[in-house]
Amino acid sequence: MQGQINLNADMGESFGKWKIGNDAELIRIIRSANVACGFHAGDATVMTETVRLALENGASIGAHPGFNDIWGFGRRQIQMNARDLEYMITYQIGALQAIANAAGAKVSHVKPHGALNNMAHHDATIAEAVARGIRAADRELIFVANACSEMVKAGHQLGLKVAEEAYVDRTYSDAGLMTSRSLPGAMITDPAQAARQVLSFIEEQAIITPSGKRIPSAIRSFCTHGDEPTAVAVASHVRKELERNGIAVLPLTEMRF
Repeated sequence: MQGQINLNADMGESFGKWKIGNDAELIRIIRSANVACGFHAGDATVMTETVRLALENGASIGAHPGFNDIWGFGRRQIQMNARDLEYMITYQIGALQAIANAAGAKVSHVKPHGALNNMAHHDATIAEAVARGIRAADRELIFVANACSEMVKAGHQLGLKVAEEAYVDRTYSDAGLMTSRSLPGAMITDPAQAARQVLSFIEEQAIITPSGKRIPSAIRSFCTHGDEPTAVAVASHVRKELERNGIAVLPLTEMRF
């Protein structure tokens, strides 16, 4: 198996008095935090607190931009002009960059959220707009992109560092997409099952679907959804099994690209 991998999680997804996820526990397990930037979740205070958590726990900090959809948690598709989408990405990254700078930290990666991430997976125009928005904010940002997606292609074409990503807590269809949440078996809540999936993906260097199909991919990072009630238990067991198998779990900033 490869000697190093990154674990990341979507964090800072509370808003005002509404609290979601167990960021304080999860940040101790993962090595990179994808921080919501105020459009699908998060606000200035939550963003600041999440950046501080990441700093205190040695996790690299990333922007997690999504559609302007607080009510739908960014999981509803919104059709946008490609230029507007590009600027929206840069705008959200910039907000987190300012907050990180105030805390003496730096934003090192970007990972799209929810419906935006799903749409950019297979739509080259959307993927390219996301990549342009990232490059406009900082050419050195690492683009955390769904494995086997148009985002991977767009990131490489624009000269960005690209970390192909799979999920700890989601199964995959034979098309290489995450199984729709509306279907049974889409979510993985059993820690042992999650660890088996992660280790098999690393060993095979491929997405492996429940039917046994293998889709080659140079996976560099695995994500845990921070809003899931089982996130801490699942991520904790996955990290333990990775280290037991001699795989170093590193922040994205320490990965080789």
